[in-house]
Amino acid sequence: MNAVSGTRNETLGRASADAISLNVGYFARRTWFDWLFALGVVVGGLFAFVRYADFMDVYEKSILLATIPSVIWLAWFWRPLQVLMLVVTGLSLGAIFSYQGSLERAETVFWLKYFLSSQSAILWMSMLFFMATGFYWVGVFAKGRAQEIEQVASRLVWVAVTMALTGTMVRWYESYLLGADIGHIPVSNLYEVFVLFCWMTAAFYLYFEAQYKTRSLGAFVMLVISAAVGFLLWYTVVRQAHEIQPLVPALKSWWMKLHVPANFIGYGTFAIAAMVAFAYLIKQQATETRWYKLAPLWLLGIVLCFEPLVFRRSASGGMSDYWAVYFGVSALAVAGILLARKQIAAKLPSFEILDDVMYKSIAVGFAFFTIATVLGALWAAEAWGGYWSWDPKETWALIVWLNYAAWLHMRLMKGLRGTVAAWWALVGLAITTFAFIGVNMFLSGLHSYGSL
Repeated sequence: MNAVSGTRNETLGRASADAISLNVGYFARRTWFDWLFALGVVVGGLFAFVRYADFMDVYEKSILLATIPSVIWLAWFWRPLQVLMLVVTGLSLGAIFSYQGSLERAETVFWLKYFLSSQSAILWMSMLFFMATGFYWVGVFAKGRAQEIEQVASRLVWVAVTMALTGTMVRWYESYLLGADIGHIPVSNLYEVFVLFCWMTAAFYLYFEAQYKTRSLGAFVMLVISAAVGFLLWYTVVRQAHEIQPLVPALKSWWMKLHVPANFIGYGTFAIAAMVAFAYLIKQQATETRWYKLAPLWLLGIVLCFEPLVFRRSASGGMSDYWAVYFGVSALAVAGILLARKQIAAKLPSFEILDDVMYKSIAVGFAFFTIATVLGALWAAEAWGGYWSWDPKETWALIVWLNYAAWLHMRLMKGLRGTVAAWWALVGLAITTFAFIGVNMFLSGLHSYGSL
């Protein structure tokens, strides 16, 4: 009887402690480091405001002031971002100090040339994302030390995101070294937005990885990031896209600072949802022996292997060496996933977790894509005199929006789950990809700033 009473009291004590912890105020839960970080953000933001206020219009000042509480809230919401922001700030300021106002020092100062110039940092990002992809897949097949290997992969992604953000910040500074009229936030062309897409997608994945305490999805999500990095490297070599160019007149607007990042939060989370959907279908068909039923794998194979033929051919009319290698790697990756689907499925989390990650990714992406679409309409009204012109990019943005609006409606109103939801998310990625890059390849219009 005493044992039962003691157990009951212990249970009640734990319940009371939980209730007390839930009732603790939001600010009371902040640590000293949280407050120190917030103080640093406020001081840094106000310093930037005082020093550069003369060079900003009222809208840019508003964006800067609104960024201060937004950054604090975001870092308090997910504490690892505090360390990330501090490291990126330190590296970026170190690079800026090393330039000493001269862009030529990028070729003479060791740590600028090999680590901290924008191009060097972005190349490090590319290599680290490739390495992380490899480690995630090794972790899937590893027997004894899978957790340690996946942990290394996760840390590589963190470092890659750090280098991507550092490269972005330094590129922003480099653009002003070229000239005050050339300087701009680096989200204006395909090269810059591909970097944006890579680190944003990776950052959102890392959040889901931490929330659900599973790293097995990294093997799938990193495939789409590695594909983006592959395109980025090709685009850099073929078009010399890493060179900073002046903005076209229509892009010289404060709207760009809001519209483009919001848009790519949508693209990144839609990509995560699609790769989680692919993992869902792999797990679902792990024991399937009829090859014609393995449609998801064949679909991925067709998309990956057909991509080189769509993108670009060499001047001689044949496939370039770069895309030939891409074709071979893609074919091997698809074949490997096909042959090892049972072992891969065993490492994946439950269907419920996969379904929940898919839903939350699309929900977040849809919210930001909606904001981006509204901001884009307002920007269009200022730049071209009308909110909507049925430009190809606008039309396909509407198609993307309607697709995910319908997905969420079916989820919330009709309880959409499982196979249909997963397939729909995969089709959504194809639609989103065409809106993102296909329009630039095959169509022309007012938004043709990053043609291939």
